[in-house]
Amino acid sequence: MEDLDTLVLRTAVGWQSAGQSVVLVTVARTWGSSPRPPGSLMALNGQGETVGSVSGGCIEDDLIRRLREGGVQAVCATGTPTVQRYGISADEAHRFGLPCGGTVELVLEPVAAHSRLGELLQACQQRRSSERVLDLQSGQVALREGRRDGVPHLDARHLTTYLGPQARLILIGAGDLSRFMAQMALGLGFEVIVCDPREEHRDSGRMDGVQISHEMPDDLILRLKPDARTAVVALTHDPKLDDLALIDALQSEAFYVGAIGSRRHSALRRERLHEHFDLSHTDVGRLHSPAGLYIGSKTPAEIALSIMAEVVALKNGVAAREPMPVAAGKATLEPHPPPARTAPVCAA
Repeated sequence: MEDLDTLVLRTAVGWQSAGQSVVLVTVARTWGSSPRPPGSLMALNGQGETVGSVSGGCIEDDLIRRLREGGVQAVCATGTPTVQRYGISADEAHRFGLPCGGTVELVLEPVAAHSRLGELLQACQQRRSSERVLDLQSGQVALREGRRDGVPHLDARHLTTYLGPQARLILIGAGDLSRFMAQMALGLGFEVIVCDPREEHRDSGRMDGVQISHEMPDDLILRLKPDARTAVVALTHDPKLDDLALIDALQSEAFYVGAIGSRRHSALRRERLHEHFDLSHTDVGRLHSPAGLYIGSKTPAEIALSIMAEVVALKNGVAAREPMPVAAGKATLEPHPPPARTAPVCAA
């Protein structure tokens, strides 16, 4: 399943290639509370079709009505972007369902060849991050390598936005827990890869939209080179599989590296990674194990929920909990921070 940004770009490119008039709408700035964050995208075509979201409510209804009445073709004929604000007054905020004081500023951009959406889409699909600078007076676009999670910037002349690859989840090990995690991750817009070389699990990981790998987990990690939009979670309980994947994942740019297991086995794993595989305290300290937030999990589905909640929190820049520190020469048996349990316990 595609993430929403990729879906909007791909659909807009398809509409444009088919000769339709297309307007790309970007949330440029917000004040106070707002339904969608800056950078959110929506596209509309001349047939009245839409994809994406800039509010999830009445703002979109009003915007679509205005564009339909005025004609998407007429907006595109101008060739230049326009800025539209919603929610400036208390009455407008109430009318459009915005929280008190909320204001949303949108940029409406006629899509043309110089919009370079095809190049932007290709960069995202190749897992490259881009900085896109839209000239509000000419509609011309400049693209350059950039970070994925930059905050959009709007001034009198330019709108600068940042787009990048879809979030990716690599699961080491097939089975019930992997299946539930994959289902949730697909719904959250992740690309999902399940790796399990074990013959007895050859068919258990198959699921629509999920990539399956039967290579050794460390070979997969080395081949994919996890970037800052990738999470890796080890689920097999088998050190021959989990540890080899974790060694390389912890030395990659992955934003999240986790492993299931009891607190005792998680502490022993940290010692093992540090002492026998010569990983630094810093690298081992990045490991989230036991993986997940503590929610009293008892079933594979609940454990999957707790792990995905922690993964999403880290993806969104929220420090759900600090990774457990590594004590040189001594296993740390208690989770951090004590004394409360911070993750589901899964027997090793």
